[in-house]
Amino acid sequence: MSAPDNYTTGQPVHSHEIDLMEYIKIFWKRRYFILKVCGLSAVVGLIIALSKPKEYTATIKLAPEINAQNTTSNLGAIAGLAGIDLGMSNGQEALSPDLYPDIVQSTPFQVALFQVPVTELQHDTVTLYNYLHNHQKQAWWVTILGLPHRLINWTTSIFAKQEASDTTHIPNPTKLTKQEFRVVDNLMQRIQITVDKKIGTTTLSVTMQDPEIAAAIADTVMNNLQAYITEYRTNKARKDLEFAIQLYNVAKNDYYNAQQQYAELADRNKALITQSNQTYLERLRNERDLAFGVYNQTAQQLALAKAKVQEITPVFTVVEPASVPLQPSGISKMMILIGFILLGGAVSILWIVLQHLLSLDKKNISQARQS
Repeated sequence: MSAPDNYTTGQPVHSHEIDLMEYIKIFWKRRYFILKVCGLSAVVGLIIALSKPKEYTATIKLAPEINAQNTTSNLGAIAGLAGIDLGMSNGQEALSPDLYPDIVQSTPFQVALFQVPVTELQHDTVTLYNYLHNHQKQAWWVTILGLPHRLINWTTSIFAKQEASDTTHIPNPTKLTKQEFRVVDNLMQRIQITVDKKIGTTTLSVTMQDPEIAAAIADTVMNNLQAYITEYRTNKARKDLEFAIQLYNVAKNDYYNAQQQYAELADRNKALITQSNQTYLERLRNERDLAFGVYNQTAQQLALAKAKVQEITPVFTVVEPASVPLQPSGISKMMILIGFILLGGAVSILWIVLQHLLSLDKKNISQARQS
């Protein structure tokens, strides 16, 4: 009895061994098909490359801040000699540079950029919100895919109550409209900030379709970030300074009043040597000296409070300022074209290999049935 074959026993047909020369011959025979697919892919890639709007990226690099721990400790030591406790902590900064990306990507920070004026080439000066909402170029496929959504919005706008546009309207970060939310989402994708933990540098990049607007917004974001960090770190110190100023003004007035009263009484009673007058004059002198002591102490506190605000104010050193980019960012048109050509070649070759393997399977099954 002869051994049963793979087909009659239900076992899979034996696998095909790869013959490189055989496939090279097949590819050469189907070379015109491969060229046609690559040519079609090149046309598609060229259309996509030419339809994709140009984007420009402006970059700013900030140097690490000098640690103010030693200087504030020295300031606290000087204040201790005067008997004043500034409450300075030797711990780390409360606001780490690792939080800078979260600050920039927060909704209130993004909404604060809406009213920034920008000037596009061949256009009047508009706000950044208006620029992102009305002056953005889109690829044709984005426009086509967005047609159903625009149609729905247009249909609902017919029955909805039309509100008068207000150019001075300031959006509420906690209650944004759908249109404002889309602009915020678009702006978040265009502003990126990274922190190099090894050397401590902070890199800010802004991508826009206009190179001058990209540089201008990058500079604005940097200034807003610096203002936010300065406001955060000096908040308590500035409140302490305001309180020190109030105490100083009160102590100053009390001292001047006590001094004036003592001088007036001393002038009126130069010829009087009664014990009661001398006692009253001595009391005014003591009150004047006491008021001067308080005035002197509050003056020291005021000077130290001013020094504390100055010491903890962060200093940002711009290593690389924002400059107008000359070349578009992102993937170049040539790379898109080459990528589509390679993709077309890979797809055509894969299609040929699958067809060849399928034909071999059919041939093996036919031979197995005949045997």
